[in-house]
Amino acid sequence: MNVYLAEFIGTALMMLLGNGVVANVVLKGTKGNNSGWIVITTAWALAVFVGVVVAGPYSGAHLNPVVTLGLAIGKGFSWALVPYYILAQMAGAITGSFLVWVMYKDHFDATDDAGLKAAPFATAPAIRNKSSNLASEIIGTFVLIFVIFYFTDASMGTKETVTPIGLGSMGAIPVAFLVWVIGLALGGTTGYAINPARDLGPRIVHSLIPMKGKGSSDWSYAWIPIVGPIVGSVLAAVVFLLISK
Repeated sequence: MNVYLAEFIGTALMMLLGNGVVANVVLKGTKGNNSGWIVITTAWALAVFVGVVVAGPYSGAHLNPVVTLGLAIGKGFSWALVPYYILAQMAGAITGSFLVWVMYKDHFDATDDAGLKAAPFATAPAIRNKSSNLASEIIGTFVLIFVIFYFTDASMGTKETVTPIGLGSMGAIPVAFLVWVIGLALGGTTGYAINPARDLGPRIVHSLIPMKGKGSSDWSYAWIPIVGPIVGSVLAAVVFLLISK
């Protein structure tokens, strides 16, 4: 295991489980069909938890290009590592989403609605208005990155004798809760991509796989879940730096 393999595996697991729950909820004939938004947001939070548990001890479990970007701006993460982290994250996102298609292929084939077939791969707005859709992604990502900056390690003792406590896998809970509340509170407009790899990687897979009755991959919208999270991450890092001086 190394940092890049950890990012790849962690992101792939996150995507398999996160996009897997979307497939389970929206595709025809699944056991979870029509089980709703609560199921999707909860499973996505748990998918993040799983990815962080695996990747955290090795790479810090960024699993998201804008987390890597935000930490490079706001926390001094090495810029030399940024492109390699992002490549690993993209590869993991592509792999995980491809496995969702393999897992649910019969249900993709049984589903007539091309929009529902696309939903387990990439996000789409509830109301298509590019300015407000972009704002939604900026705000959601700002919350994600800004709160991550304030995560702290558990400790015991007084200010003078602080002893860190290793929480092991339980240390992945805060970011899972953070993604959960973002989905519940802010995800209703665009599906809360808040992660360019999470949207672009699966959208590429959707465009390439030989899916029966496949519709458009909606490339005219694809820039929003890329640009929005980048802007939100940069803003969060800048604000964090300004108020931390």
